Parts: sequence; C-alpha cells; structure tokens
Amino acid sequence: MSDLKEKLKADLKVAMLAKDTFTRDTIRFLMSAIKQIEVDERKDLSDEDIQRIIQKSLKQREDAAAQFKAASRDDLYDKEIAEAKILQSYLPEQLSDAQLQSILETIIKEYTITSLKEMGKLMPVCIAACEGRADGKRINNTLKTLLA
Repeated sequence: MSDLKEKLKADLKVAMLAKDTFTRDTIRFLMSAIKQIEVDERKDLSDEDIQRIIQKSLKQREDAAAQFKAASRDDLYDKEIAEAKILQSYLPEQLSDAQLQSILETIIKEYTITSLKEMGKLMPVCIAACEGRADGKRINNTLKTLLA
C-alpha cells in the first residue's frame, strides 16, 4: 500500500477520534475516489496516481469556489476553500513563481522554442518536469508570459 494512502487512513482515524466531521468527510470523499479508481482499474494505486486524484479533486474545489464566489454564496465558497486546504496538505510543496519560471526557461532554451505557436510541444514536457508541484494553468500562463 502506498505511503500517501496510509497517511490518509491515519489522518482519517485522527479526525474521527477528534470528532472533526469536516476533515473526516473530506478525507472519506478522497478515499472513496481512490477506491473507485482502484476497483475500476483493478490495481493498487501508487503515490503518483493518488496525487493526480488529489489534484483533480483540488481543481474541482477551486472551480466550485470561484462559481460560488461569483454567485455571492460565501458560505459554500468558504466550505470549498476549506476542503481545498485539506486536499492541498497531501500534495508536495508547490513551486514558487521564480522556481517555476526558472524550470520553464531552461526547457524553452533546451527545445529552442521561440513562439506561442510551438507552446503545445512544451506543455507535456513542462508538466512532467514540474511533477505535480505546479498545476497546468500556472504552467500555461507562465509559458505564455515567457514566450510573448
């Protein structure tokens, strides 16, 4: 079993003992998503696979929070942001803007890309280089800035 899955199980027990229903429910939702994919694909997931699931769930929370904020539903916005913070705690530390820019500049030089038209070739390489420490939207925006 992966280390990340063990950590989730341990944190679930802690939340249950502390009667922290919000954290408990968030972790249970995540464990449910992990279990669903394990059953569908009939394999044990690695830490990287679990991180991808967490990132997807985090993105869903951020999108929902933005929609709730636009609709002036601050109660639901706060709930989504709180869940996002819990999910974020299970991901590796995110790259700073300077670190991300440095990595992307190196890749641009390596591949000798000079225009935005060629950006599609770089995205898979950049996403792989950042290894879940920066989301695709941040990478895309930084690449656009560097190539402009």
